Amino acid sequence: SRRAQLRLCLDRLKGLVPLGAAAGRHTTLSLLTRARLHIQKLEDQERRALHQIEQLQREQRHLQRQLEKLGMERVRIDSIGSSLSSERSDSDRGESPCWGTAGESSGRAG
Repeated sequence: SRRAQLRLCLDRLKGLVPLGAAAGRHTTLSLLTRARLHIQKLEDQERRALHQIEQLQREQRHLQRQLEKLGMERVRIDSIGSSLSSERSDSDRGESPCWGTAGESSGRAG
């Protein structure tokens, strides 16, 4: 019957809504009032959670941009470092045979 269906729905609602001290005795009106307040509380929590998600996403995008900047700076610094390193190694290679030649010629002389 319709009344039995309504009672079943109210019992289900009672299981979903925190009733606190009023759990033992409640009227349909008090149950529905508590349900409404509980729904409003959940909606407020959802709004705050969505706001926090938006803030965290903004922060994540900001940090991602900073990370990309640091990555570009690192590539630039690495390329400067590698060009300096190759210049040094070229000059080292240029000097190395001279030292070796000088050492060999003096070794042959002795």
